[in-house]
Amino acid sequence: MSAAHADASTSWGPMAQPAAAPRLGIDGSVLLSVIVPVYNEAQSIEKVISAVDAVPLAKEIVVVDDGSTDGTGEKVRRCRPLADLQVLRHPVNRGKAAAIRSALKLVRGEFVIIQDADLEYHPSDYPALLKPLLEGQTNAVYGVRSDHPSRGLRLYLGAKFLTLLTNLLYRCHIHDEATGYKAFHRNLLQRIILERDGFDFCPEVTAKISRLGEKIHEVPISYRPRLEDQGKKLHWTDGISAIWTLIRYRFVPRKSFERVARD
Repeated sequence: MSAAHADASTSWGPMAQPAAAPRLGIDGSVLLSVIVPVYNEAQSIEKVISAVDAVPLAKEIVVVDDGSTDGTGEKVRRCRPLADLQVLRHPVNRGKAAAIRSALKLVRGEFVIIQDADLEYHPSDYPALLKPLLEGQTNAVYGVRSDHPSRGLRLYLGAKFLTLLTNLLYRCHIHDEATGYKAFHRNLLQRIILERDGFDFCPEVTAKISRLGEKIHEVPISYRPRLEDQGKKLHWTDGISAIWTLIRYRFVPRKSFERVARD
């Protein structure tokens, strides 16, 4: 990456408007599909949806309420007047990756961005994430965080280890495998069969697109980390699952997850 990382302390207060970006897809259809998997984020979900809606891009927002029990669903329904908002609900909590899979069945955008609902990532970074895709440089863009041990040494070192393991196994030379900001050309996601349910969407999609020979482009993003005592949902078992996912998909036959080959 050539640009400097944005400050990790960036607030969700007033921010400069994103740079102007094209409002239409290549064929005049929806340009961007934003998938928002959410579980028990009643305090932040309305703010996240509002911030996504404010980005000056032609888009659709697909929120998947993954069995929330804290009133998140009611907060999402308050946003329903938005013309570009679709809402799905899982009756029980199935996991982030399961929510993303459900949303992928509906998305129409040329490009897809995953947006967490916990205020760690700000939608003002969308133009930067989309630029390499729009210019045809790549089919996958990852936003690299300016990460610090202050967010929790275990989480910090875990993310560093997953990136190191990813680079050793797949030689993809990236800096932040576990970043929550990932943008894809929809056609790329349609080429792979996603199977995981929990937080291991990140290692699974990284492993599978790397096995397809796709090069991951990276851009710096702003990042406001949330700590465990503030509701961070990652646990040590998620790290073990991520490690296993990375190792497993390095060695399974490519034809088992490549949709074109399988179909």
